[in-house]
Amino acid sequence: VTREYYFNDFGGQVKALGASVRALRARDPIPEDGYRGEYVKEMVASVPDEVVRAAEAATGDEVDWVYGRWASEVQRLGIEQSLAALGVGFDVWKTESSIHDEGWVSRGVERLREAGYVFENEGATWFRATSFGEDQDRVINRSNGQPTYFAADIGYVSEKFSRGFDELIYVWGENHHGAVARLVHAAEALGHDPDAVRILLYSWVRFVREGEAVSMSKRSGEFIGLDDLMREVGADAVRWFFSSRAFTSGIDFDLELAKKQSSENPVYYVQYAHARASSILRNAAEGGTPPDAGRTGELLAHPAELELIRHLLDFPDTVAIAAERRETHEVPRYAYELASAFSAFYRDCKVLTDDASLSSARLALVDATRAVLANALDLLGISAPDSM
Repeated sequence: VTREYYFNDFGGQVKALGASVRALRARDPIPEDGYRGEYVKEMVASVPDEVVRAAEAATGDEVDWVYGRWASEVQRLGIEQSLAALGVGFDVWKTESSIHDEGWVSRGVERLREAGYVFENEGATWFRATSFGEDQDRVINRSNGQPTYFAADIGYVSEKFSRGFDELIYVWGENHHGAVARLVHAAEALGHDPDAVRILLYSWVRFVREGEAVSMSKRSGEFIGLDDLMREVGADAVRWFFSSRAFTSGIDFDLELAKKQSSENPVYYVQYAHARASSILRNAAEGGTPPDAGRTGELLAHPAELELIRHLLDFPDTVAIAAERRETHEVPRYAYELASAFSAFYRDCKVLTDDASLSSARLALVDATRAVLANALDLLGISAPDSM
């Protein structure tokens, strides 16, 4: 498996970002379609001399492109650093500009033309999407010669299949739902198996603070950055809440809940269960009582014990289902339910008793719970503290 991040650094938005940098440097008003916010001002304060010289040597719109290409790379590096702090890494960082510069777009379009799926109309270049059942054909290059995002999609899918991958999994926001069919059909027209292209559409995250939705706008500069979010609630909470819902369901990220150190906060609740199990085992070891799984089937008969055992046995299937369906929320759901079953067991069954055999059997159950909770949290990239 190769994990790859595709970074959009080509097109009008890059030019608009560059125009914003240029305007702020010149103390001019930011263009109407420009970008605002402190992050743009911070970039303006750190433009390297070589970029300034390149911009001064440029003419016309090229000035905005010089600043835009530099600013987009600054943003890409920032994204990479923020994701690394969250424990998210990628094997490859692929830029949209490289897909154009390396000729993948032009070669991909030419292959489609040779196959009879490209035509010209009113000065624009079109893909015959209607040949695949779509209600209209799709523009590849506009009448002004500028390529659309779809043009890059054609080049990118060609480039990825050229590396020998058996399956391509795209992770997109739900606002790109209209582009799904045309990408799959373009891959098919290029001679690839359309079933080898899978696109997962993720719903939006809505941040909630004190019961009110937090208003955000990238253009106006009103948003919660990942670094700010991690500083406020911690990386563990971020990973939990982002993983805990099906990707097709919107996430209401309650900022106040994520900071609570109580059973109301699900990630705290699961981590606390692991810490409690670890504490029980430490205390037992100090008292000279070891876990013993040899007689658990014989000695463990309390309903809370049996319920906990049933949950433990579900773990392998839960992981398999999550992997097969590519639905991470199955793991945090399971971990929370296991923590709840362990809490009920701890409430109803005294672990360290006068019966040494029963104590050892229950300690074996505690140890198994600790191990499974640790594995579940590890799969989610979340820490499993031994004490809290």
